[in-house]
Amino acid sequence: MAKTILITGASSGIGAGMAREFAKKGYNLAICARRVERLQSLKQELEQQYGIQVIAKILDVTQYDQVFEVFNAFKSEFGTLDRIIVNAGVGDGRRIGKGKFEINRSTVETNFISALAQCEAAVEIFREQNAGHLVVISSISALRGMPKHLTAYGASKAGVAALAEGIRAELLNTPIQVTTIFPGYIRTEINEGAQKLPFEIDEKTGSRLLVAEIEKAPAKAYIPKWPWLPIGFAMRVLPLKWVNKLSG
Repeated sequence: MAKTILITGASSGIGAGMAREFAKKGYNLAICARRVERLQSLKQELEQQYGIQVIAKILDVTQYDQVFEVFNAFKSEFGTLDRIIVNAGVGDGRRIGKGKFEINRSTVETNFISALAQCEAAVEIFREQNAGHLVVISSISALRGMPKHLTAYGASKAGVAALAEGIRAELLNTPIQVTTIFPGYIRTEINEGAQKLPFEIDEKTGSRLLVAEIEKAPAKAYIPKWPWLPIGFAMRVLPLKWVNKLSG
């Protein structure tokens, strides 16, 4: 029986990219996002191309009750959820103290509080099953405090990374696995208008590398591994003026 993966934020970017890569591998998919037309188009594409089962549901992850309802509905329809990827998020952010609190608040709520809701819903299901793989998408910007537009965004992703590690600590010695992913700069629809970013890769390459690492179920992974694995270690000890250069 084919295994099932739930992916949030699956209507575009690396969410849709990962769905395509997992579909190639024969997984059934539970995909959800706010843009239902895009989900339905992706569902049709993947079912026709790979002969898998895809269920698509609309989900705004900032509606916390809806997160639990949708996750549990997927569980009921598929019977089992083998892997849940907490991917939905926003890349917005503004410099601190420039009168843009509402944008930064929304970014932090979407990226952290909504991720908490998704993790709660996922781990409830996995505890009941006594099995499962939780994957949380953080960011390389979570490793140190970042300047400019990345300050609130990076802080939200640092919170997500700490949340995932705490869940992993709780679930050590159980059949439930937890993976934290730290992607570098991946050029997607969310940042298509931004200037060229350090060591950026395209969406298709990023999605392929993400899926390859997720399949290994590591505790944590940097995408792409080179150069972000050594840079990630260096970022923890470099002076902030050097870390600032990675903010684009």
